[in-house]
Amino acid sequence: MSRIAKQPVSVPQGVEVRLDGQHVTVKGPKGTLELDVHESVEVRLEEGTVRVAPRNGAWALAGTMRSLIDNMVTGVSRGFEKKLELVGVGYRAQAQGRKLNLSLGFSHPVEFEVPEGITIETPSQTEILIKGIDKQKVGQVAASIRALRPPEPYKGKGVRYADEQIIRKEAKKK
Repeated sequence: MSRIAKQPVSVPQGVEVRLDGQHVTVKGPKGTLELDVHESVEVRLEEGTVRVAPRNGAWALAGTMRSLIDNMVTGVSRGFEKKLELVGVGYRAQAQGRKLNLSLGFSHPVEFEVPEGITIETPSQTEILIKGIDKQKVGQVAASIRALRPPEPYKGKGVRYADEQIIRKEAKKK
């Protein structure tokens, strides 16, 4: 049995949750998110909370749906952000409108198109802040930027998450 599914999702002040059958809409100060809940999961809206329960014993699916609804409530109220760091000589990032210009040691500059619903800031030339209300989309954009030049194990050069630890290898000895 899922322990997560048993916990209610508390709805903060200023956030509105609407149920239309299996369709959940969450509206808050930062925007609106929608989710179609699986038919094996029952969603109930009580005053100030959202409760999730399984139908026919689908506890794992109920826990997943509860986490998705909780992430939607958090996203429209506070939002999500990921921070990336560029490590390497000459590695730079610069946000220009809906594009992110990256110099990652290639012979050409890399232009990354920023998807809708995501904002990218560059507080310094070696830091990238990715912000948005959809947790999955923020994580996917961060992973896509990191995949352009993942950190290598010998010198640690590349694009890494701010809290990521790179395990370094020792160079070959003669």
